[in-house]
Amino acid sequence: MNYLAHALFSNNDPNLLIGNFIADHLRGNDFQKYPQEIITGIYLHRKIDTFTDNHESFKASKRLFYDGYERYSGILIDIYSDHFLAKNFDHYSQIALKEFTETAYNTYSSNQHHLPQSSSNFLEYVIKNNIYNAYSSIEGIEKVLFHLSHRIKHGVMLNESISLFKEHEKELDSNFELLFKDAVTEFL
Repeated sequence: MNYLAHALFSNNDPNLLIGNFIADHLRGNDFQKYPQEIITGIYLHRKIDTFTDNHESFKASKRLFYDGYERYSGILIDIYSDHFLAKNFDHYSQIALKEFTETAYNTYSSNQHHLPQSSSNFLEYVIKNNIYNAYSSIEGIEKVLFHLSHRIKHGVMLNESISLFKEHEKELDSNFELLFKDAVTEFL
């Protein structure tokens, strides 16, 4: 699962939200400069990632992208999972996606002093492109994957995986439902 799912699993707690947002931009376990509540969010992010990576539905979805995207299959499934979540956000939250997104962006922005530089730079991109809302459309996902392809600079155009996504969309959606049902039980 990607940033939107991590934000949702922060349970409307601003400190968990910040920790969940910056976790991918931190290495190691030296978090002394952060308040304990944010550290809890960092570890929550890692726990969610471990749970997701070990779930059979996630593994099954990754295998659908092994032809041409094996190395990036986990990243693709994370992003496509956020697509399914955004598209059906009202099934998982009592707060509308637009309102949830605005609250998350405002929380991130008002806590910039806690963000490492890489998270701060990424936040600019997230807000400028309204990523959490963009996840709800195929066009938005394609744009996110295009930008990611240029950031990782490995010559692989992840946005071209859209054709595989469309070919396997029903199976991917079903796998997401199974994974997310279990994740909701675990984290919400």
